[in-house]
Amino acid sequence: MMQLLLKRDFFTTESTTGVLSIDGVFQCFVLEDVDRKLEAGGAKIYGQTAIPRGIYPLTVTYSPRFKKPLPLLSGVKGFDGIRIHCGNSAADTEGCLLVGNARWLNKVGGSRIAYDAIFTKIKAALDRKEAVTLEIK
Repeated sequence: MMQLLLKRDFFTTESTTGVLSIDGVFQCFVLEDVDRKLEAGGAKIYGQTAIPRGIYPLTVTYSPRFKKPLPLLSGVKGFDGIRIHCGNSAADTEGCLLVGNARWLNKVGGSRIAYDAIFTKIKAALDRKEAVTLEIK
């Protein structure tokens, strides 16, 4: 089983950033929309809200929007189509998780390189028939 862990650690009025590890080893940074504390009763704003904390299974499916296979989180209450993909700012998230090798205030950089590395690992685990989960703290 492959376990991804996202520890959110920086919150602004525009975005949320955190550190992503795979099986306990640092992988990259993550940029999301604003953490509206949904698990505490906060109000979701479509395309502008970080997903609730929890543990979610990951699969890889074809994305009609991006026209290629991307990691997809399942079982996110009140959310559909939550993916891990490239991007640099909160304007690029649409509620998804953006990965990067560097981060600044409300931005990540080196997104394509970070994405290629994480996608390769997730896809390899799934090809080996391993379960892959993402825990968000």
